Amino acid sequence: MEPYDCPSKLEARYRGWDESMIWSYLQRVMGNAYVDRTDCPSASIIYVNCFGFAAGTPNAQLVQDWYHQAVKGFAIITAREDAWHEAFEAVGKDNCRRVERYAIKKEPDCFQVHQLAAFVRQAEREYEITQIDEALYHECKRYRWSEDFVQGYETYEEFQRKGLGFVACRHGSLLSGASSYSSYQGGIEIEVDTKEGYRRKGLATACAAKLILACLDRGLYPSWDAQNKASVALAEKLGYHFSHAYTAYEVWK
Repeated sequence: MEPYDCPSKLEARYRGWDESMIWSYLQRVMGNAYVDRTDCPSASIIYVNCFGFAAGTPNAQLVQDWYHQAVKGFAIITAREDAWHEAFEAVGKDNCRRVERYAIKKEPDCFQVHQLAAFVRQAEREYEITQIDEALYHECKRYRWSEDFVQGYETYEEFQRKGLGFVACRHGSLLSGASSYSSYQGGIEIEVDTKEGYRRKGLATACAAKLILACLDRGLYPSWDAQNKASVALAEKLGYHFSHAYTAYEVWK
């Protein structure tokens, strides 16, 4: 199964789905799509980094083909229609788990700049909040907890063109960060994480605040999707508002 290289033919099917990674593919910024047939697709999966978005007529064979040929180790897949769930579960109970994720509203005017700046200043009393440069790009790739800060960009040059991120360091050690998991025209999808042992110190808050401020300066929107309720709480602390919970499936090999 080869990636489908005709985004314009899938636009109508994904219209109204308020998800930045779908826009990444439709705008030809990054990602791929897989379809049940190339002449006139009735089912499709847009796949960006490890996130899949299924639409059209539920098709278990398409999910199986995507799983076996596109998924390298771990992926998350979702759909707006519950009818797709059976197709996702056909991956197999030993390789699939149903989870709940949390959508965050996209509101360009929801941020309080002075509060975000205060989060950064507080952390900078003890830590360095630094933009990801070439050296930090490669440093992020060294560790499992931080690799997603840059994993969506094959080279530093691509990250420099399309991405943006900040990390918290002390004594030269990488401790936390917030970066672009993916990019689209006009914004990014935020990825936030902190090294175990340094959580609950305000580092993720400060890095995310710094990234949001940088996005606002550049005319970019920092989109946020929450894996869990702790992520929702952090988003709300930064000025975002919760939208709704939705069902997704984690799959692995």
